[in-house]
Amino acid sequence: MLIDQFKVVDLTHALTSEVPTWSGSCGFCLEVKSDYDQMFRVQEMKMLAGVGTHMDAPSHRIQGGDSIADIPLEQLIVPACVIDLSARADAEYELSVEDIEEYETTYGCIPKNSLLIAYTGWSRFWTDPDAYRNEDASGKMHFPAFSSEAAELLVKREIAGIAIDTLSPDCLDPSFSVHKIILAAGKYIIENVANGSQIPPKGAYIIALPLRSEATESPIRLVGLIPN
Repeated sequence: MLIDQFKVVDLTHALTSEVPTWSGSCGFCLEVKSDYDQMFRVQEMKMLAGVGTHMDAPSHRIQGGDSIADIPLEQLIVPACVIDLSARADAEYELSVEDIEEYETTYGCIPKNSLLIAYTGWSRFWTDPDAYRNEDASGKMHFPAFSSEAAELLVKREIAGIAIDTLSPDCLDPSFSVHKIILAAGKYIIENVANGSQIPPKGAYIIALPLRSEATESPIRLVGLIPN
């Protein structure tokens, strides 16, 4: 079987009512509408579109941009490039042009139509929403992100999208410049990646499958495939 040629890694956090969210409120609720005494358990999901491990489509930031349903499969099953920042990424860290250049010196140029994953190690706080959001006294969150200069370079590399194991690739910049740069270029963003440490810097593949809808954001099942 084809799958036997790979080690499969789940890069998706399970959705529960306790997961961290941008606003700090409950982003996911699962209610039982009818139960086994009526033959089937039927449940209703209420959730934010951008909850848990999820994808931002261009239309999330760009009026008239592609929705989740518009993103072609060829951009959702792609090579993965992982930049491991976990040894140096504190709450104020931003992935830089220098980080990308250091990666490319070792592993070669980031290929077109690949997913660039910033593994910061911040996912270790996932089960502690307060630590994951890391708000200061003024309500400003602090966690690792991308610099706008890095985002511009990655667009030049013609990546399919970027991903990070935090709430957003934007944190310190209130204008959300990384979202604007990436999404305006027709690329996508994946947030709240799990188990990023299990994907090698080069050689793996990613399957990122959102709900096919006209939404601007969607939860996804994110899977890594590492050749044996």
